[in-house]
Parts: sequence; structure tokens; C-alpha cells
Amino acid sequence: MEATGKLTNVQLELLKLFQYNLPDAQLEDIKQMLAGYFAKSASNEMDKLWDDKKWDESTIESWKSEHLRKK
Repeated sequence: MEATGKLTNVQLELLKLFQYNLPDAQLEDIKQMLAGYFAKSASNEMDKLWDDKKWDESTIESWKSEHLRKK
């Protein structure tokens, strides 16, 4: 994904949808669907990283002791 200074294709599609006044319940349903979509997408990307980089529980344990702050 890439941020731009103008409206994205997703924003334009959502504007078409939201030209109508929706009841709050429908709006909440749509927000939940969008949140679920992006959460699933992020989870899939993390799964891919774990597979591609051969990460496992020991990787997580090693991260616990890393100091990544620069002085």
C-alpha cells in the first residue's frame, strides 16, 4: 500500500457507497467488515513472513532480549 496526497481508489469507492445516509447499525457493520478485512490481510502477511523467514518460537524469545534503541 502506498499513501498519496489525493483520494485513493478505495476512498473513491467508499465515497460512492456513502453518498447515501445509512443507519448507524449499517455503518457500524461496514466499519467492522473493513476492520476485519485489514486485520485478516495483516495476519496473512505475518504468516507469510514467518514462513519466508523461517521464524519460530525461538525467534520470538531472541527478540525479547534485543536492544534496538540507538544512543
